[in-house]
Parts: sequence; structure tokens; C-alpha cells
Amino acid sequence: MELDAQLEVFLRGTAEVISPEELKEKLIRADKEGRPLRIKLGVDPSAPDIHLGHTVPLRKMRQLQEIGHQIVFLVGDFTGRIGDPTGRSDTRKQLSAEEIERNAKSYTDQVFKILDREKTVVEYNSSWLAPLTFAEVVQLAAKTTVARMLERDDFARRFAENRPIGVHEFFYPLMQGYDSVALRADVEMGGTDQKFNLLMGRQLQRDFGQEPQICLMLPILEGIDGTLKMSKSLGNHIGIDEPPADMYGKTMAIPDELMMKYFELVTDVPMAELRALASGLKEGKVHPRDAKMRLAREIVSLYHGTKAAEEAEDNFKTVFQQGDVPEDIPELTLSQELLDENGEVWIVRLLTALDLCSSSSEARRLITQGAVSIDNVKQSDPECKLKPRRGLLVRVGKRRFARLG
Repeated sequence: MELDAQLEVFLRGTAEVISPEELKEKLIRADKEGRPLRIKLGVDPSAPDIHLGHTVPLRKMRQLQEIGHQIVFLVGDFTGRIGDPTGRSDTRKQLSAEEIERNAKSYTDQVFKILDREKTVVEYNSSWLAPLTFAEVVQLAAKTTVARMLERDDFARRFAENRPIGVHEFFYPLMQGYDSVALRADVEMGGTDQKFNLLMGRQLQRDFGQEPQICLMLPILEGIDGTLKMSKSLGNHIGIDEPPADMYGKTMAIPDELMMKYFELVTDVPMAELRALASGLKEGKVHPRDAKMRLAREIVSLYHGTKAAEEAEDNFKTVFQQGDVPEDIPELTLSQELLDENGEVWIVRLLTALDLCSSSSEARRLITQGAVSIDNVKQSDPECKLKPRRGLLVRVGKRRFARLG
């Protein structure tokens, strides 16, 4: 492929690249040498499921794979034991080796719904991190400073708020950077929240006498709550292995203003069509509900096929559009006293506060029985917490409804 065409594939949809000039030089040199660029994406198996947020860089990787570059999907089975401190206000709970192994198996099963299995190299960073001696770890730690670590917004904020920072958390960006050294990565891909970690890779590659990698950063996909980064731990995710009906229902729950971002980042709809759709929405020629139903169809089709998407849509129409949800749902305000330090509310407390259940025991029972849904998505975990927002639809059974005002 011609250089300009390759650059267009690399740069489309990216939020930041460090740096476009270096990327161009690498592509020219690789072409002269008759080799592909080695492109790395690392994912820690911190939970068993891959969600749509994870698919944003994976889909970019597939595009680069299709134009002939070497894709390395790195499973952070060693870094996952610490957990990425990015965006955290506290220290992550460390996972056991058994949890990591189980989640890693689940990840590699799911990732090939997007990547080409035959053209993908799968690596595990325990291969080079576990054998390091303590002396080698000390030498690695000597390549940066505490002041540099405190340049990270999350570490700086925790330090200022007198929140504990584990010394082991400082090792996370060093280990991620060392992954790039071990793999001799030409390009590392990640979300914009990974910038510090990706730059650490560039620094360490220089320290080890390698040419620094290109940092290719993609936008962060907000979850269905419309505000926070998609995350299973926050309960605002859409998993790619979820049943079609759940995937469809969750997509219908995203705020209207996020629709076009989802279309661009997680579907295959051509950009020309998306521009026309955005124009139709702006001019009032396209109803937001119809656009969102297409979005839900597109997403379900990618992971379950067209037939499953059509069935999910029929189910959604039957349950939620054919007179099953009343027009005059009461709007209620949730007391701030019910929210925890993270601004979340326990689902049981939410149901009782909205007078949808008479007691906590009734709320627990109905959740367990599958009689409770939030924004048209069934809830099954009575211990889950939710991020309340205006317009959130809460339903218990067939006749009890409330909407947050």
C-alpha cells in the first residue's frame, strides 16, 4: 500500500500520535527493508470479559493487520497481578494467579472475534518479567525517578489527598515500558489514558539502545452511563460475549449525544454514511431512536450475526415499544445521602428509595429473580452499584416504573 494510504489507516480516528513524523519515517524504512512494523497492544486480564471499550484499539489493530503489519496481542498476565493504576483513586486489589489464568484464557478466546487468528502473535509478559532477578528489577527502577512518577495525574492527586500509593504501583509503568523493550515494538497502541505508560516505553527503549516506539493513542469510549470510561467494575459496559438481547438493550440505553461516537469507534459503518446520519439527526430528519436502533443492530451483528440482531430488535420492540412502558412514568430525585464516596448507589437502596420495593429483602429477591431492569437491561446482582443520572429508567416487574429526575 502507498505511504499516504497507510498513514491514513494509521491516523484515522486517533486522538494523538507521538509522533506522526517518526511514524512516517518508520514506514518508509520498513518498506525499504521489506518488513512490516511490529505493533503492540497490551491488555491486562483484570476481568473475564472484553467489552466494547477494549474493541476500539482492537479494531484499529485489525485494520493495520489487513494492510500487512505484524500485530502482537500482549496478555499482561504478570502486570495484571498488580493492576494498572491509571485513573484509580485507590490501590487495585491484586488478583491471584488462578484468576489471571482464567481471565487470560477468556480474553484470548474473545479477541479473535476481531483479530485474524492466523496473523496475530500472542505473547504473555510473564515470559520476560517473571525471570527478572531482584538486581535487574532495581536496575530497571533506577531508570526513572519518583518525581517523574508523580507527574501522573492519578498519582499526584492521590499524593495531594494523602491517599496511599503502593510502591509496587510505581513498577506498573516500568513493567509496561519493559514489555516494549522485550518485544522491540515499533508502535504501541492504547487509549489516551495510557499516555504516561506508552511514553515510559519510549524512554526505556532509548535506555536499552533501541529506537523509541510510536505512541498511537485512541479515544476513550464512555460507558452506557455517558460519563465514565467503559468498565466492568463500574457496571457501565457492553461485553462482546453478552447475549444479543442484553447487548441490544444496553446500546439503547446510551445517551443520544454519544451515538455518533459509538458509530465511529465500534461499528463498520462507512464514514460517508455516518456524516449523512449526523446531518439527518441535526436537521431533525432522522429520529434519535431510529438511529440508536440501527447502532444496536450494527453492534449485535458484529458479534452474533444479522439474524441474532434482528431477533434482539424484535424482542426489544415487543418488550419496550408496544405499549409496555407507560408514558407517564414518575420522575423522582435521589437524595445525595444515598450515594457513596464514588457517587454510586447500591441497587437495593435505589429500589427502596424510589418506593419500587417495600424492603431490602424484597428488592434482593426481585433482582435475583430477574424482575428488575435498569435502562431496559435486566439486573441479576443484588450487590451491584450504579452511577445515577438524569433520565435513568428503573423498572420492577411489569407495572412498577420510575425515572430519575
